[in-house]
Amino acid sequence: MVTKGIRGAITVDNNSSKAIEDAVIELLTKMITKNNIDKSKISHVIFTTTDDLDAEFPAKFARINLKWDNVAMMCFHELNVPNSLKMCLRVLIVYNCDEDFEPQFVYLKGATNLRK
Repeated sequence: MVTKGIRGAITVDNNSSKAIEDAVIELLTKMITKNNIDKSKISHVIFTTTDDLDAEFPAKFARINLKWDNVAMMCFHELNVPNSLKMCLRVLIVYNCDEDFEPQFVYLKGATNLRK
């Protein structure tokens, strides 16, 4: 078994608890589905937000809504790079998997520009 990272990002409509919750659940649901993620194989999850998103901790919604109460998660702010994408939530799921597993990254809404 090896460990691989699965990346994802989404822009958030506004800096409110509800908007962050909606974005977290939309992004993680898509990542889970696209990668057939088994919660028991998640090593840990790192969330980052741009500094304009501070109304709530993104990990809270994974813990409550997805029942990831035994998954180690941390939240951080992204570097404030000039002219970078605003209102952006990023996630890195560190996943224990077979060597042939190929992570499928997920970029939604305005975050699709991150891969261009």
